[in-house]
This record gives sequence, structure tokens and C-alpha cells, in this order.
Amino acid sequence: MPRSSAFYLGIALVGLLFLYRLFQVQIINDDYAARAERNATAAEKLYAPRGYVYDRDGRLLVGNSPAYDLMVSPYLIKDLDTAALGRLLDLEVADIKARLEKAKHYSYFRSSMFMKMLSKSTYTQIKSELKAFPGFYASKRILRNYPHTNGANVVGFIGEVNTDFIRVNPEYSQGDLVGKSGIDKSYEAVLKGTHGKRYFTVDHRNRRLGSWKEGAHDEMPIPGRDLVSSIDLELQRYGEALMKGKRGSIVAIEPETGEILALVTAPSYDPNELVGRLRSKNYTRMYYDSINKPLFDRGILAEYPPGSPFKLIGALVGLQEGVISPQTAMTCNHGFHFGSLHVACHCRGGRLALKEAISESCNNYFCTVYQKTIDKDGDAHAGMNRWSNHVKSFGLGTFLGNDLPTGRKGLIPDANYYDRFLGYSTWKGATSVSNGIGQGELVATPIQLANMTAAIANRGYYFTPHIIKESDHGPIDSSFTTPQYTTVDPEHFEVVIDGMYAVFENGTAKGARMPHISQCGKTGTAQNPHGQDHSIFVSFAPKDQPKIALAVIIENGYWGSRWAAPIASLMTEKYLTDTITRPALEARMFEGDLHEEYRQQHIAIYGEDSTYQANF
Repeated sequence: MPRSSAFYLGIALVGLLFLYRLFQVQIINDDYAARAERNATAAEKLYAPRGYVYDRDGRLLVGNSPAYDLMVSPYLIKDLDTAALGRLLDLEVADIKARLEKAKHYSYFRSSMFMKMLSKSTYTQIKSELKAFPGFYASKRILRNYPHTNGANVVGFIGEVNTDFIRVNPEYSQGDLVGKSGIDKSYEAVLKGTHGKRYFTVDHRNRRLGSWKEGAHDEMPIPGRDLVSSIDLELQRYGEALMKGKRGSIVAIEPETGEILALVTAPSYDPNELVGRLRSKNYTRMYYDSINKPLFDRGILAEYPPGSPFKLIGALVGLQEGVISPQTAMTCNHGFHFGSLHVACHCRGGRLALKEAISESCNNYFCTVYQKTIDKDGDAHAGMNRWSNHVKSFGLGTFLGNDLPTGRKGLIPDANYYDRFLGYSTWKGATSVSNGIGQGELVATPIQLANMTAAIANRGYYFTPHIIKESDHGPIDSSFTTPQYTTVDPEHFEVVIDGMYAVFENGTAKGARMPHISQCGKTGTAQNPHGQDHSIFVSFAPKDQPKIALAVIIENGYWGSRWAAPIASLMTEKYLTDTITRPALEARMFEGDLHEEYRQQHIAIYGEDSTYQANF
């Protein structure tokens, strides 16, 4: 073949090859076309509204409100008057320049965050003037809104995700918000919803030219699902009013369901303070408030010796183990005596059976019951383990498994604990006899004490305490509707409940008695090494078919009948009748202020020269 013919044939073959490849790319394979389209589009996130949270009667606890992120596109900025922009946004000029440099470093042509979470009212004020600053525009998002200032610890708050969180949870991205505490954290998966996207056609400088394919591929956000909490807003509000000027907590539970009616911690805060531009500043202030600890939910996190309310458990365990009967009587001679050991007692003394020992809160009686229980059959280790297992069956010393995002297990010791703690194994019941009156090594949280009381009210079982009553995504977890039985037989509860009833009728809480409501309770005092003892009270009502069980702890409140018992009885009356028949008692609780006690405790810990500020 002539050389020229071969050359032209080669040219023809190459041309055919190019035509074939062009046909393949444009007609058969659309990958390149799709890639080109993707390079010519940009997506904007459409934030999904979080689900609403209601109280048990349908009152809104947590809703949503619109907010705006101020975005900036550096390439559009011309002759920026930083002083004027600073006045508009309440920012220093240096701050504006630093934010702009950060935006340019991210991308000169792509938009990025300049200022986040402007409230609707703030955006409305600056909207018209913002037009004078090319390159700045607002992107809508949704923030939490709290119609009431109550129950901040219950509803919780949300915050922006960080890179560590995204690494573990890749379904989130920068700028997303996530529940940080309370219901918003526990039920994040239900409340968060699914974000959407809106697509735009852009030019080579990422400038938006219009909607891509008329929105055919836009993804609309899916709102989060709503929840109905077990909280009674009015009862929660009333409890918070009673706790004004005090530190402590109130936990109220419905015994027949385990639903938490009120979860009060004091001091608390307005949940709206943790929304919007000032969130970070307010959160930092609260987080570092080591005196008042407003972010610390005392109802589920604070641990105290349970004090005399624990005598109820000691009585039930003693009955179950057969070391006492309802008729067992003991003589109290100013306390418990065992060799050189003496535990003082302030009961009226003399001969007391079990019912009277409960109503009079006799230390001698319950120290003796504890000693007999541990030393039963001459094997203190076996006795201690049996005792420990009985106590834990009431939900003490364990994580309850509730639907709150945090909590503590407290401490109920066993034989191994004392072997390690004491360093020897020849101990007997008298060694740890303070456990019999709720002191010693015992530690419990308020919600555990309320749950314990609900178990007694139910005569031997409880439902795991929970904060959500209903959800529009289906029934609540079956673990909250399955009864948890104690190891104490039902027949042993009546005498203990009779004793609790006598506490109000003629015992240590008779000052909080109500003739129209049959209450059962137990006063207590928890020792505090840094100041006045804590005032503790547990109760339920009515005596038969109980509707509410409570635990109230007032830090540095002296004895149980001074603060905790009156507050518990007022909460009971408010919930059962919605009417208060003892205005003088109510006024005394409303006006009660323990700031001086807290100041003295602060001085005892930190010294005379330390600064104390109540802030609540």
C-alpha cells in the first residue's frame, strides 16, 4: 500500500474512533453529562423542625421558632463599611474583619457562616438595612422555643454538633443541632426529623442562577415526631415556686404507672436562656457556677444518705427475713447500745412495736432490726448479701433504666464491699449498724427514693420511672409498662404502711396532716459534714389506691418535718384536689429562704474571705 494511502487510512481510523467514543459518551453513557450537571449545581440544607413536646394534659412545653443564620459570600462584597455593619449587628470592627478573613479562607466564592442563630425579632430589625451590604444574606433555620420557664431540666436544651460527634454520627453535619440534655437528648432520634435540600444552578463562581430543574429534585424536610410527656405542668410550676430560695429537689411519681409527674430541681434556669446568640455566653456562666449549679439536676444526679425514710426498707427486709413480726416490740433507752457503740435516738422512748417505731422514727428499733438481719444464722456475709439484694429490688443502688439521659446509681453495699472497705472479713452487723437508719455507707438519689416509695405504695412492685407518656411514633417501650417486683412478699407491707399513715396522724409529720386526704409518709434527716443537715421526706397518697408518691430533699433544711414534709403535703394536695386549704403553710413555704444557711456552708468550705453569691 502506498505510504500516502496508509496515512489517510490511519486518519480515518482515528476519526472513526473519536466518533465512536463521542457517541458512547453522549448517547450511551450519561455519567459525564451527570457530572457536568452536578458541577453546575449547589445545594442548600432545609432544616427539619424538631418534634414538639407536650405535658400530660396537652400543654406545650417545647415548640419551635424561626431563626436565621447570617451568611456571607466574600466575592460579592464591595467597599464594605465595617463600622456601619458593626453598629447594625452589634459587633466590633475587629470581630467583623476576623470573621471575613475566616470566610475568605474557607472559600472566596462559596457562602459560609458569618453569624449564627439570629432570632426572628433581631432579623426583622436588621432585614431592611442588610440590603445595603452586598454579599450578606440570611438563611432560615429553626430553634427551640419554650412557652414556659418551668421544667428546664426536664425538657433540656439543644446545641450545635462538633466534629467529634459527627465522626461518630455521620448522619449529622456541621451546623446541625442535637439534644444535649433532658427529653431533647433522650429522644433525639424521635424528635430530630430529617433535613431536606434545595438545589440551585450556579455559574463557575458559584453564583446562584436559579432553581435547578424547577425544583424537581428538591427534598423537602420531614419534621420530627411529637411527644407527650408525663409531666403535669401546673404541678411542676407549683413545685418550683415552693423551692424558691432553697436548694434541693422534688420528685413526684404516679405509682400505678411509673410516670414522673414533677421533676423539680432548685436552683434552675429559664430554658430560653440557652437559645440563640446568647446561648454560649449563658451556658458558660451557668456551667461555671459552682455555688448554685443550675445545670445540675439534683433530682436524678444528687446523692444523699437516705436517712430515716430508709427505715421503711429495713422494716420490710426484717419482716421478710423473719427477724421481726408486726408485733415485735423493743424498749428504747435513748438509743441503740452495743458495747461502747451508742446511736442516739430522739423518740419518746419506752416500749414500741413496729408501727410506733416507724411513726416515732426510733433509731434503736431499726438499728436492732438491721443487726439481727445481718447476723441471722451466724453468717454476716450471707446476711449482708441477702439484705443487699432485698434493698436493690426496690430500685436502690442501681441505675433505674428510666428514659432520662443521665443519672447515678447510688450505693447499696454488699459483703464484698465491706471486706474491701474494712480490710478484714470478721465484721458483724454492728460494724455497719448505721445503715439501719439510712446513714453509714448508703447513698441514694431523690428519684430512687420516690421510686422506692411508689413500690411501697403498690405493696411490692413498681414501674420503671419514665418521663414520656405517649408518642405519635408508637407505644412507649414495654420496659416502662412491665411491673418490677421486689423480693418482699405483699403481706408484709400493710403494717409498714400503717406506720407511715401514723407519721401524719400522730407522728413526726403531724404538722403536715390533712383531714381530707389520707397520707402516708416518713420524715428524715441526712447528715451533712459541711453545714446543717438535709431535710428529707417521702410520702404517698391516698393510703389506698395511691395516685402520687413523692421524695422531697431540702439541702441544709434541718429535720424532715421543717421543710420537706410540708412541701410534700402541699404538692399532694395541689395534685389531688387542685386546691390549697392551708394558705398560711403555703405562704411559709413560698417565703422560706435558706440563703444564710448556704452562705455559712460556703464559708465553712471555702473560708471567710471567699465570695458567695446566691443568684437564685
